[in-house]
Amino acid sequence: MFCKTLTLLGMMLLGGCAGQDISTEQPSFYASMASPTAKLDAEGAASMISEYRRNNGLGAVAIDPELMKAAETQSQAMANRNKMDHDVAGPFAKRLKASGFDASKGVENISAGYHTMAEAFSGWRDSPSHKANMLATGVTKMGIAAVYAPNSKYKVFWTMILASPDGR
Repeated sequence: MFCKTLTLLGMMLLGGCAGQDISTEQPSFYASMASPTAKLDAEGAASMISEYRRNNGLGAVAIDPELMKAAETQSQAMANRNKMDHDVAGPFAKRLKASGFDASKGVENISAGYHTMAEAFSGWRDSPSHKANMLATGVTKMGIAAVYAPNSKYKVFWTMILASPDGR
């Protein structure tokens, strides 16, 4: 009798869920950027990086429009030259200063060939120097870009800039 009651109760609970919509929408960090219509979810990327930083005892980062533009410029320059290189659009320190963001500290991760934010993040996390950048102390702002280059060997070029504003 007890087992029948438990079975009936379980069926009623499951039946109550049957009318609810279950989202099948894919999280934005799994969306492919290898398309001319792809748009990177910068807030979703900032959330992912912030959660990683929090899990490692650090503060969150927020999207900054000047850093977003600087990341876009770097990714576009790499795509235009089909070359993954920090200096393709000029030295990082010079580009950061020219961006209009007054930084006391800044770090940059680039990559190419990853089609999703999740892949780019995993690649950076698994590289000691890129991981160190994602876990840089004191950074509070972020810019990120993914540029699709259909005729390149990489298809997608990534740039992420993390920085802290100069408080002077």
